[in-house]
Amino acid sequence: MKELAKEDIIRVHEQHETAILYFYTPLCGTCQVAGKMLGVVEQMFPNLFFGKADLNYVPEMAELFSIESVPCMLILKESMVQEKIYAFKSVPYLHERISSY
Repeated sequence: MKELAKEDIIRVHEQHETAILYFYTPLCGTCQVAGKMLGVVEQMFPNLFFGKADLNYVPEMAELFSIESVPCMLILKESMVQEKIYAFKSVPYLHERISSY
């Protein structure tokens, strides 16, 4: 998954029809597990854009997207947040949520 800067996130938000954005912090243990699960799911969707960002470096994105905690996955479609996921229950759960868009 590609690491994104603020400018990249804004560009993705504006350009991609469907995109998955993952926000985390490096010291969060749950984020590490969620990131690994999302890495597996990413392989199942080769035509979707996946990107991640350390929320410590892009705090303004937390405000822009109203992110309440990490880990957080946003499903964007047509520049709109379709779903915000905080509980990364399992790989099949994430696959199901993403495939519904």
